[in-house]
Amino acid sequence: MSREQWEALDKEIVGCCKCPRIVEWRNHVACNPPERFRGQKYWSKPLTGFGDKNAPILIVGLAPAAHGGNRTGRMFTGDDSGKTLMSVLYEVGLANQPHSVSLDDGLVLKGVFITAVLKCAPPNNKPTSGELDNCRPYLLREILLLTNVKTVVCLGRIAYENLLKTYKLMGFRVEDIKFSHGVSCKISSNKGIQITVLASYHPSRRNVQTGRMDASMLRAVLKRAVDIA
Repeated sequence: MSREQWEALDKEIVGCCKCPRIVEWRNHVACNPPERFRGQKYWSKPLTGFGDKNAPILIVGLAPAAHGGNRTGRMFTGDDSGKTLMSVLYEVGLANQPHSVSLDDGLVLKGVFITAVLKCAPPNNKPTSGELDNCRPYLLREILLLTNVKTVVCLGRIAYENLLKTYKLMGFRVEDIKFSHGVSCKISSNKGIQITVLASYHPSRRNVQTGRMDASMLRAVLKRAVDIA
């Protein structure tokens, strides 16, 4: 891992325009914000991962939120998913504060790096398979640079399935275990690398409001990740 490699990757991600449908959407959202965000300047570009680059824990989500990361310039920042995730990361000792609202809010992650399988906000939070394929090389390169990862927490089925697909493309052996909240699978390489992947429901506003997901469920998964790492 080198700072130059990270800088080159981040620059490439931020400048990406591979997916016309998504580029149009992220710009449309920025020009037509809800009243509560009116007057704010939106980031409206792809988002890089962030956190501790020497971390043993990697968290992988689906994509930035249209009025969260796409507005603030950082994943899980300024939206309801970020509120739930950061409060739990703080409780388990992986963040210095329980909130994530802006780039200058003082948030520091300790022992964890956060990214997503898609670097832009897709329409209706539903990327196409082609859009996921376009973005996969960025996730793959992040994984190669995060050399200390022992545990990966995937938030949601799409993140889980695409994370495992990425490792398979890298030549790893992957257990064939279907997504369900709380399941885990082992992945390994011929070089002796062993990683545990943990699955969780996404802490989205919808999942929390409907009772499918709550902070205690996410806390249990993250505590397990800490114990393994």
